Amino acid sequence: MIEKSLYENYQIEFSDEITPADDDYLFIFNENRELYLTENKELPKTLDNFNVDFCLYIGIYKGKKAFVVSAKSEDEFYPLQEVYEFDHDLYHIGGKAVLVRDWYLLHRFCGRCGVETQLDEKDMMLKCPSCGQVHYPRIAPAIIVAIRNGDELLMAKHSYHDNIRYALIAGFVEPGESIEEAVHREVLEEVGIKIKNLKYQKSQSWPFPNSLMLAFTAEYDSGDIKVDGDEILKAKWFKKDEIIRYDSDISISDWLIQDFIDRY
Repeated sequence: MIEKSLYENYQIEFSDEITPADDDYLFIFNENRELYLTENKELPKTLDNFNVDFCLYIGIYKGKKAFVVSAKSEDEFYPLQEVYEFDHDLYHIGGKAVLVRDWYLLHRFCGRCGVETQLDEKDMMLKCPSCGQVHYPRIAPAIIVAIRNGDELLMAKHSYHDNIRYALIAGFVEPGESIEEAVHREVLEEVGIKIKNLKYQKSQSWPFPNSLMLAFTAEYDSGDIKVDGDEILKAKWFKKDEIIRYDSDISISDWLIQDFIDRY
């Protein structure tokens, strides 16, 4: 998990009128939200040979202008998860770029009346010149929680995972509830227990596709494990030497597991 601030290397600006120069940064994504890199795993210097849908200026990165580009090409693109494994900085800013790309792509026409939207002069917002509807980037808040019972950690087997590994309890925040309520509800729904001493730890942007992950720790309070049989197939308590770690530390989930191992 990347813990340094995005703003160490990046300054927010935006425009659909500025065009890139030869030494600017080009974050070119295909329809699968994958990033184009050269044979040396570097950002390209030109948009030649790309079928460009749009090119949007998104700010200053490491002293140069940065652009997110939505394009089609037969060349090789890299999933952001793979980019993380060989270049953390590139993944970090790439995650920002792909979220802006998604927002601009999905809201170029007003969802209320269908008229083409316009980029606001001040805020990162697309506005409809006809009905006045505004379209900000959409972020989906989600919770993830490490639940401890003595020296054991609760982990569950999710139905949507392709492998057999166990993971922490997680889920999206529903309309009308607080973040804390979301944690208690998800735990009760998925594994049938109640928790106590809920503590917020930290957050992580998770661009798969557009989440903000909010990490918590909690302690077991009461109840017997009873999985829902839908999202969760199995759940049980693990001592730290029984936990099978993830292949990558990209996720805040890995941070929570490591924190448990270090503490208990």
